[in-house]
Amino acid sequence: MNTSGIFTNISRITNIHDHGRVVDSKKGRFQCNYCDKEVSGITRLKCHLGGVGPEVKPCLEVPVEVKELWRNKLLESRGKKVNHSSSSNGVKRKRRETSQTSSYQDGSEEDSDSMSEENATDHVSSPNGNIGLQRGESNDMRNVSISMNPQRCIGRFFYETGLEFIAANSPSFKRMINSVAGPGVNYKIPSCEELKGCIFQDEVKEMQEYVRKIKESWATTGCSILLDSWIDEKGRNLVNFLVNCPQGPVYLCTHDVSSSIGNVDAIRALLEGIIKDVGADNVVQIVADSTTGWVGALGKEFSKRKGVFWAVSGSHCIELMLEKIGMSTSTKGILDKAKTITKFIHGHEEVLKILKKHTCGCDLIKPSKIRGAMPFMTLDSIVYEKQELKDMFASSEWNMSIWGSRVESKMVADIVEDQSFWTRAEMVSKATMPLVRAIELIFEADKPLVGHIYETMDQVKERIKKELINKKSQYMPFWEVIDDIWDNILHIPLHGAGYYLNPSLKYSSDFYCDDEVYLGLMCCIAQMVRDPSIQDVIHNQLKEYIRAEGNFKEGSSSGRRITPPAMWWSSYGKQCPELQRFAIRVLSQNCDGASRYGLKRTLAEKLVTNGRNPIEQQRLSDLTFLHYNLQLQKFCSGVKSGIDAEDIHPMDDWIIDEAPDIVSQNGDVKVEPTNGATSEGCSRFQLKTESI
Repeated sequence: MNTSGIFTNISRITNIHDHGRVVDSKKGRFQCNYCDKEVSGITRLKCHLGGVGPEVKPCLEVPVEVKELWRNKLLESRGKKVNHSSSSNGVKRKRRETSQTSSYQDGSEEDSDSMSEENATDHVSSPNGNIGLQRGESNDMRNVSISMNPQRCIGRFFYETGLEFIAANSPSFKRMINSVAGPGVNYKIPSCEELKGCIFQDEVKEMQEYVRKIKESWATTGCSILLDSWIDEKGRNLVNFLVNCPQGPVYLCTHDVSSSIGNVDAIRALLEGIIKDVGADNVVQIVADSTTGWVGALGKEFSKRKGVFWAVSGSHCIELMLEKIGMSTSTKGILDKAKTITKFIHGHEEVLKILKKHTCGCDLIKPSKIRGAMPFMTLDSIVYEKQELKDMFASSEWNMSIWGSRVESKMVADIVEDQSFWTRAEMVSKATMPLVRAIELIFEADKPLVGHIYETMDQVKERIKKELINKKSQYMPFWEVIDDIWDNILHIPLHGAGYYLNPSLKYSSDFYCDDEVYLGLMCCIAQMVRDPSIQDVIHNQLKEYIRAEGNFKEGSSSGRRITPPAMWWSSYGKQCPELQRFAIRVLSQNCDGASRYGLKRTLAEKLVTNGRNPIEQQRLSDLTFLHYNLQLQKFCSGVKSGIDAEDIHPMDDWIIDEAPDIVSQNGDVKVEPTNGATSEGCSRFQLKTESI
């Protein structure tokens, strides 16, 4: 099915696949549609189109408006003003932008690069013509308002990072600020009292206004309540409540539900109170971050409720698929052998040095924010470095080293030389990387995904089938795992309705409405529209949408369908106001949970700890509100980092079998965290030093 234009705001963003096509998916090579030049990777294609950077020859045939769009986007993403010279800084070439097996970018599939453009949002006009707040607009205004006030800038730093205010008294902090200011300038560093007082109050007031404007949009677009639950070191069951809508996520509050564990009615009463505060008519769905514990129990009970859907985070559900695949006997055996390779290489400094000479400094292990994705990203990395690994074990440097004759190294060398290992590893990688890719798309997207998740999961299955050469015996075990999680956890009626109401899919030649889609649409109308007479009106108006009559005919053209779905309905659905409002509320929802924001829990844990006087408790409550909403604001306005993590836990079982003592009996240096250096012979984790 055609999904071109997913999350594409035509006022600011265009789909890179409209300007280039894949010519070699294995090597990630693209060909420009204007001059036919081939380049390596999405980023280099953008640089070619925008004429940015010395490493890529600019396109001489590209239309001016397309060139300006990509030039501006690239310069903005690097923190430059758009009127700077395009020849300033080139794009630093990566050894590979994406693994050959993780890429499924043919003509009908979306690349995350086009789905996660920074500082963009799908703003929606309400039926009466009022435009919703655009994400990033208020943030820009806030930055301008404090740009000439150094003390407020310093205050913002403390509130955003959550650092203790006492750090402002540190001589090192003062020297740092004054050294940045330059010679002859001596800024007055705000005191702890000032950081708690007037500066703090000004920031809180601005944030309250920012949140108020977002709340005003909920009546038009609807919203989703996100649960962010965890157990802290004290054994308390805590949960943050967030609200998400196209104009951005906001933090509401934190609760300690420890005393209500086992009492589903009490926790449900808490949730009903949150729904009431947000506005019962505004809430479309609750998005949970788990299927176990009190969250899972609440989900089973809440799913019986009418009017609000219960959903589970899309990235979490796909992670469950990967974990279930990883537990199968055959896959587990391959992952165990891959672990044997990584533990040996990353566990010995000299071996890692030899490997990096062959891999141009790349690590085999690929840390991820999504724990369930890491084993398959690492396996994919090992498959990618297959020849380099073989070359290393066959090199004269290896054979002449002390490792060439050791038993443990011979065992690893045997795995590397075992063709059956590579055959199975490649199959597992081909079958799981589309799922990893789907998590990345969900994790990075700052656009509502409900209108696309149905099609995305279909594409994942078809990609797996294609990668495994349509051999049913090979792809069906993976399909069965996906279908099991989809049918029992991930899928809700909202996804079927989103698929049906997404014009880029509905008006495509391969649109297919099965029972699951149709029933999902009917269920959403019944659940989200309480008035039976309005339900009847919507059913009648659907006929005009189906037949593309009136304004729908104009909007059904291929050029108009690239508009983001909710925005499309805002533009072309005015002849059917009841259906328009319903469609906008459906298509304005996301399908991922709170984990994507990576909020730290320290302040929340302090907030629910008793012992403060009312004044201090209120100040901490305001600080928590400000801190989390600054974090969420930064997430929305910043460049998305994807699911890759900077480093891996030093005790991870892809590095060591078990956590060693800090200092052993013979004095060997053991695993310790490092500062993330990745120069030759160094990894993002400290290695055991061997005596040579």
